[in-house]
Formats: sequence, C-alpha cells, structure tokens
Amino acid sequence: MEYRTNITDFILLGLSQTKEVEILCFLVFLLCYIAILIGNLLIMISITCSPLINQPMYFFLSYLSLSDLCYTSTVTPKLIMDLLATKKTISYNGCMTQLFAMHFFGGVEVFILMGMAYDRYVAICKPLHYTIIMNRQRCDAMIAASCAGGFLHSFGQFLLAIFLPYCGPNKIDHYFCDVYPLLKLACMDTSRIGFLVIANSGVMGVVTFVVLLISYAVILHTVRSYSMENRRKALSTCSSHIIVVVLFFAPLLFIYIRPATTFPEDKVFALFYTIIAPMLNPLIYTLRNVEMKNAIKKLCRATEAEEKWGLKKECQLMMEMKTVQQVHSFIIFTLMCYGVIVIIAKTEQWSMQRWLLVGRALYGP
Repeated sequence: MEYRTNITDFILLGLSQTKEVEILCFLVFLLCYIAILIGNLLIMISITCSPLINQPMYFFLSYLSLSDLCYTSTVTPKLIMDLLATKKTISYNGCMTQLFAMHFFGGVEVFILMGMAYDRYVAICKPLHYTIIMNRQRCDAMIAASCAGGFLHSFGQFLLAIFLPYCGPNKIDHYFCDVYPLLKLACMDTSRIGFLVIANSGVMGVVTFVVLLISYAVILHTVRSYSMENRRKALSTCSSHIIVVVLFFAPLLFIYIRPATTFPEDKVFALFYTIIAPMLNPLIYTLRNVEMKNAIKKLCRATEAEEKWGLKKECQLMMEMKTVQQVHSFIIFTLMCYGVIVIIAKTEQWSMQRWLLVGRALYGP
C-alpha cells in the first residue's frame, strides 16, 4: 500500500449545525472558559503565595490546576471561535499538534490525580511517616514522572494518527481532533490501530481508575477507627478528590475503552472532561476546603492592601524566601510543556518520505 496524505486541512463539524444553538453555545462556553481561567489561576496564585505550597496536597493541587488550564486551552478557545465561524477548519499540522497537546496535558492530569491519591493514602494510613515519605524531592519526582508519563501516552497517540493516510473526505464529526474521529477518515484498514488506541488510552484509563478507587477504598476503611473529628476532616478531603476523579474518568472511559467507533454522544461526553471538569475542580476543592478558603481570603486582603498601602513587608519576605523556587518550577513546567508542542509542530516539517519510511515499518507494506 502506498502511504500518502492528500489532505492539507480538516473541517470540524462541531457541536451543532444550527446557528441559534451555536450562538447559545458560544455564550455558555465563553463564560465557562472565563470561569476556568479565573478559578484555576486563583488556586495557583493562592497556593503559591501562601505557606500551603509546602504541603504536598496543595503542591499537587497547584499543578493540577495548571494542567487543567493547559488542557482545556488546547480545545476550548478553538471551539469558541469556531462557534461563530462560517467554516470550521483546522490545518493538518494544527490538528496533529492539538491531538498531541490534548493527550499530553490530559495524561499529566491523570498521573497527578494518582499522585494526589498516594499523598492522601500516606497521610491517612501512615501519618507518622508522612513527612519523611512525602518530602519535597519525592513530590518533584512525582511531578516529573507525571510529565514523562503524559509525554509517552500522547506521543503514542500522535504516532498512531500521523502515519495514517488521509485521502478524503476531510470532515471530522467532532469539535476537536482526536484519534477515533481521525480513524474514520483514514483510507486503510484501521482495526489494528483501534486496538492500539484502546491499549494506550483505554487500558491506561481503566488501570488508573481502578488503582484510584482501591486507594480511596483503603483510605475509607482506615478512617473507620479514627475519632469523629478526624474522620470528618479526612472524609471531607477525600470526598473532593473522589468527586474530581469520577467526574473526569467516567466520560473518558466511556469513549476510550470501547472498540474504535464513534457516536454522536461522544461530543457531549467529551465536554465533561475538556470543559466541565476543569471548570468545577476549583469549586470542588475550594468550597470543601477551609485552608483553601483562608488562602484565597488572605490573597484578596493582600491584594487590597497592596493597592492601598503597598505590599506588606511580611508578604514580600515570604514570596522571596519561600515561594521563589515554586514560581520557577511553574515557569519551567509550562515552558517544557509548550516546548514539547513546538518540537512536535516542527517535526511536522520533516520530509514526508521520512515519515512514510517509519509508517511502513509500523504498518507493513
């Protein structure tokens, strides 16, 4: 078989073909994206500018907010602009870059959720060893491992999609580029590729979800012997994590654990993990967490005092002495994520003959 791609861009069919519905969706998703930006930035800044950054749970939460923000930003701005566009197109390079970026940040988020579950397990089941086990070096290593895991996952999805030959048609029945909709456009037998997608996304999602459920089941069993006050505090913290896990994984597993087929409902389920979950996460973690509420209140007071009297000396010293390294880590993490995207985009400029050689090696002649 000769592997070639004649398509230079794709047409995204989006959520609806009715103009009135698109205008309504535009207003709703614009407000949702603004809420995502404000909520996740508020959590990141509140944690970074307070002593909470030294606690592993909030250290992971700040990175979860960052991954949420990056994850939804790979899809939502394009969706919002397309809702008002006459022709919803995305270039071939842009499609592959969006696919890689979405799975990268999604993979990072999945592994960060596992890190948060492990943190709660150690805190509740092994409280005497908590500070030793969950030291800063181990937390940094877990974040680095999350980035590596997200990269391996997304790079696998990227390879499966980029080597497929697209000869036409070029209409994607979705509002973003994903592997399953692209498989329908490939002019070859994609049954084997579908099994690889299930092995990459589906199995990883199921294993992660099961591990998370088991860890929280062990935690809930352990807190039965705690006092009423300690039990209430532990359940309050873990219930927030469980809600986030279910909200993120339930629609994700519905799409990726089945054979390589697409349904009209996929677009609705995708809204849960691309827009709704990143929007609700800040509310779930702040409304049920007294320490987060206090951190946000202190940040608001500090901002108000700064406008009136200038930044207080205590806040300035805390920023200089306690959070400079954390701010740097945020910057390095963000630059690394976008650097990976740029590298993948540059890779698209390779000679097509080089890609075809690797494609033939994977798929056979």
